[in-house]
Amino acid sequence: MSGVSKVLLHKYFIVPLLVLLSASTLSPLVPTRAHDIDAAAIEATEGLIDNGGYAVKKDNKYIVTHNLHIPYVPASIIKIATALAALEILGPEFRFNTDFYLDDQQNLYIKGFGDPFLISEEVAVIVVKLKELGCTKINDIYLDNTAFELVASADGAGASDNPYDAQNSALAVNFNTVNIIKDASGSVVSAEEQTPSLAMMAELAQKLPPGRHRINITHEESSGAANISRYVGELFRVFQKQEHIGGAGTITSRKIPENLKPFYTHRSSKTLGDIIEPLMLFSNNFIANQLFLALGSHKYGYPATWEKSKQVMTDHLKKKYNLPENELRIIEGSGLSRKNRASPHAMMQLLDSFKPYAKLLPQEEGKYLKSGTMKDVYTYAGYFLNNKRPDSFVLLLNQGKNTRDRLLDVLEQIYQAK
Repeated sequence: MSGVSKVLLHKYFIVPLLVLLSASTLSPLVPTRAHDIDAAAIEATEGLIDNGGYAVKKDNKYIVTHNLHIPYVPASIIKIATALAALEILGPEFRFNTDFYLDDQQNLYIKGFGDPFLISEEVAVIVVKLKELGCTKINDIYLDNTAFELVASADGAGASDNPYDAQNSALAVNFNTVNIIKDASGSVVSAEEQTPSLAMMAELAQKLPPGRHRINITHEESSGAANISRYVGELFRVFQKQEHIGGAGTITSRKIPENLKPFYTHRSSKTLGDIIEPLMLFSNNFIANQLFLALGSHKYGYPATWEKSKQVMTDHLKKKYNLPENELRIIEGSGLSRKNRASPHAMMQLLDSFKPYAKLLPQEEGKYLKSGTMKDVYTYAGYFLNNKRPDSFVLLLNQGKNTRDRLLDVLEQIYQAK
């Protein structure tokens, strides 16, 4: 029974609150409030936690807690905080914009404002729209990333070619990743029907073995920024040719001239509400931090910075939820940073407010569940269902052994027994 003996479960049903151990005799597994749990529940979780905490509610009341106000590294469950703040500050109907300019030499300027879903399908739609508006030639393509001013990658991001380390940028396509297939002869093509094969793909795949690979194009510090602009430009150029729009030229980064008027402003086909579900399903760090950075620019204007967004998150969560920084500290919005902190109490406050959006979390065995995993960090947050009504739960383990699933089973059995 997933680490919990039938004997212990039987004891849980029959032990009355009168047999609760006194605070002076309880083991380190004592919950923050001893009256919230009976002795058998304490025994059932024994051996599963070396360093961590948890909390479960039913009908809006705590039924079991442990280390309720102690903060831990949350990993990816902090995406719930990022999504909630974005929904509350920007609104579910918020859409990202991307601006397009044409000068008298028929050069195209593109200025990004952080749209995380500027993907191949969206680029194809944009190029069709440019043609409809009278764009008959595109010569040079200039990419403007100045809406973000990031002196470094997200805290905790590595330098690997893994997609979860992809850098954030104001203008990016396909999450700053490419999905490619390399055959035994060394030939490289796009692995996605919607994304055409690009010249840069073969260069990025030079050191890779044959097979299918999704790689972060920004992993090399010396070429990361240049690759971002090149990727955007090459993708637009291919769709330009597919739409039989004439012209040719260079692809490079350049700021929009001050006197140039916009030719077209594209509003993303996806609302913020549309973005949250894939963010949670794929636990996409790039998307999470694009939303996080949007909060700072919304409040304090462009350019977006990590500091602006940290300030907005801290102020908003403290004001709305009265959560002190020692219980909820957010350095970046994806969960990559080991400087992020969240207590079970803080996460439960956020989960209670996220209930209208509970269905945006992944579903697993009759519950809504978001996980977080890093070295020595194993977390879950979500909702058990009581006649289809969501009840919040969270568990945070910062320890070497991963007993997360066994502990979740115990907490769910206690929940169902109440």
